[in-house]
Amino acid sequence: MRKIQIQIFILFFIGFQISFAQQPQKLSSVEIYNQIKKLNFLGSVLYVAAHPDDENTRMISYLANEMNARTGYLSLTRGDGGQNLIGPQLRELLGVIRTQELIEARKIDGGEQFFSRANDFGFSKNPSETLDIWDKDKVLADVVWTIRKFQPDIIINRFDHRSPGTTHGHHTSSAMLSVESFNLTNDAKVYPEQLKYVTPWQVKRQFFNPSWWFYGSQEKFDAANKSKFTKLETGVYYTGLGKSNQEIAALSRSRHQSQGFGSTGVRGEETEYLELINGENPKERDNLFDGIDTSWNRVKNGKPVGDLIATIISKYDFSNPSASIPDLVKAYSMIQALDDIHWKTIKLAALKNIIASCSGLYLEAVANEQEATPGSTIQLSLEAINRCALGMQLVSVTTLPDNQTTAQNIVLKNNNDQKINLQLKLPDNIEYTQPYWLKEKATVGMYTVSNQEIIGIPDIIRDTKVIFNVKINDVEIPFERTVVYKYNDGVKGEMYNFLDIVPDVTTSILEKVLVFGNTKSKMVPVKVRAGKDNVKGNLQLELPKSWSVSPKEIPFALDKKGNEQIFYFEVTPPVNPEEVTAKSVAIVDNKRFDKDQTNIEFSHITKQMVLKPAESRCIRIDLKISGDAIAYIMGAGDEVPESLTQMGYKVSILKPEEITPEKLDSFSTVITGIRAYNTVNALANKQNILFNFVKNGKNMIVQYNTNGKLVTDKIAPYPLKLSNDRVTEENAKITFLAPNHPVLNTPNKISEKDFQGWTQEQGLYYPNEYDPAFTPIISSHDKGESAKDGALLVAPYGKGYYIYTGLSFFRELPEGVAGAYRLLSNIISLKQPIEAPKQDLKQ
Repeated sequence: MRKIQIQIFILFFIGFQISFAQQPQKLSSVEIYNQIKKLNFLGSVLYVAAHPDDENTRMISYLANEMNARTGYLSLTRGDGGQNLIGPQLRELLGVIRTQELIEARKIDGGEQFFSRANDFGFSKNPSETLDIWDKDKVLADVVWTIRKFQPDIIINRFDHRSPGTTHGHHTSSAMLSVESFNLTNDAKVYPEQLKYVTPWQVKRQFFNPSWWFYGSQEKFDAANKSKFTKLETGVYYTGLGKSNQEIAALSRSRHQSQGFGSTGVRGEETEYLELINGENPKERDNLFDGIDTSWNRVKNGKPVGDLIATIISKYDFSNPSASIPDLVKAYSMIQALDDIHWKTIKLAALKNIIASCSGLYLEAVANEQEATPGSTIQLSLEAINRCALGMQLVSVTTLPDNQTTAQNIVLKNNNDQKINLQLKLPDNIEYTQPYWLKEKATVGMYTVSNQEIIGIPDIIRDTKVIFNVKINDVEIPFERTVVYKYNDGVKGEMYNFLDIVPDVTTSILEKVLVFGNTKSKMVPVKVRAGKDNVKGNLQLELPKSWSVSPKEIPFALDKKGNEQIFYFEVTPPVNPEEVTAKSVAIVDNKRFDKDQTNIEFSHITKQMVLKPAESRCIRIDLKISGDAIAYIMGAGDEVPESLTQMGYKVSILKPEEITPEKLDSFSTVITGIRAYNTVNALANKQNILFNFVKNGKNMIVQYNTNGKLVTDKIAPYPLKLSNDRVTEENAKITFLAPNHPVLNTPNKISEKDFQGWTQEQGLYYPNEYDPAFTPIISSHDKGESAKDGALLVAPYGKGYYIYTGLSFFRELPEGVAGAYRLLSNIISLKQPIEAPKQDLKQ
């Protein structure tokens, strides 16, 4: 048990050992030298904010690369509640993507990544709401836990704890919790259950990191009195790396691709300011660690280690890093003998990486397949090569989790590649690969993680590893490598993934929402996927007794791992409206398999596998539709087209180049996806065609866009200005401003009931200025705010209708919210007005 705890401890802190998106890290001579310098700096800074992208990458890069401080970023959430510019994934799947983007960002700027259990439930206008939904005590406990484990000397908050209501409620909450934690982390009476694994810790000083946007403008910030601020000149140029600090920060920030945060690096002088919140200001205002011992003297018996590392630094040979290995190995032995567990663990892990890099020691464990099932035996190909003149010996290898050690006693001669074949028997009870924070049932505001020791670990915890026990200068050093799968892509070359542990069989109801507008039955497709060879059993679709399913079960047999087959069940809904959950289950050897496997693959992050319950939302609603063919122009990515198909429409995804009068002629409605006018540049030249489509008697529905970086300022045929107005309370009371308008009456009679059960938010980025030609249909508002009337605007134009809506259909439809389906049907069904409007915008 103790061994497992130590492994988890190391995983928590050593970010570069957790995962890599592509190939293993291979340091240059300059990078090795920089890592050796970091060995002799024993100071830590924790940066605290709320979301992926909140972190100041310029500050993190400066602290990690210029000051050599151990620098961490605590993001309280994984960004689950935001939007996605690169795909349709939302909620927990988006959180998985943004988690990986943060991990990749930290690899670039040199920081380490941490999280709390807080669930990003969406935009919040004040910290009171945030902390109520999050469960303040649990998130505060996670902040305290992270500080006690990371042991920072300094904390820097991205946001101001004194200004609630001026920014996202999550932002202010992150600062408030950080400030509150300052006097709690060293109190043994506070969260005493944590002290089984950590000790109390007192942070020395805490800052707020202001910038111009906290002051409203650059001019106001320049004019502000900053005489009491600590000032850091962060516009550093790293000659050995050939990059400025800002260029590194821009590369880091550009990892946030799902948010469209690609950044251009800049050069030259740049200043960051820090305002003291707790503790004592450094006497030397430009020295963040002034008065804090960051040498090995802070560790009992550590001074000789610091002296030796200083010698290694002074004697470092850039043309022959391996010359430093004897002294590095000596330092390794000296640190092994120290009592300080905290710095001992951190510096030993760093030293092993440095020793391997200095010697060109390449160690790798590759599985012959990318997926394996519990209880199976996998074939491993091990590679070990020493690429320096110093002699080494591969004493043995230990496989995990079976903990089997196999003697090798192979002399690793210079540049003599050694290949070893091994078998690894996976335990029957090994856990499936899965983001650990998604394994247990979550609430709206919190993920559930019952195991205290793993709270805050950023990545998936993988159990299949190989430890290479290598003797160097009579010192045996264990080098741990996670088992990977690699292959050669004809275009991209060598590609890496991790080994994933999967169920024997997974199933998936292909439609995540099944809409029944009447009592007519539907054929429901269910996919079965084999996780191993020769798997057979019976497939079932489980629904409440009020629903009819035929047949009761379907036998299946799949010969090869990875094979898939689709089966169909006929489902008949009840007469009365009802919303239920359908579950697909495979019974194999009397075992129940009820997981749906989702793979997330983007080139900028490590492939992710998520296992969720194999479920689908079935809704029997009173739904009438009119109109038929719909052209859908994708924007940032959403699943609305699939929902439209469920409703009974014929949907065609239209590429921008296909937007021609001839192509549009066969459609009754054009719908633009979310943020289309933020992301599809070609739309700027297609507006006349689209407006003429409406003028000739068709409908155009534009879903929400943000008010910045629009590809055209004429997104509507009449004047229309977007704002930041939004209604975040999904159950906010609805007022019908135009109760007799067809959009509320035909073909479905819309009532307040249709706005019940909405998820996360009602809508966002509503227009707040618009031409009189528009009719505002509904109004609502968050508590304490004025009415927001721009959620749904309808304007006759020529013989057709132009509709702009900020309502969050992109969230509600995939969640099976019945009222959203009924309202969207009415919008699509709008008929041409009897008279054309008097005012017409000339093209």
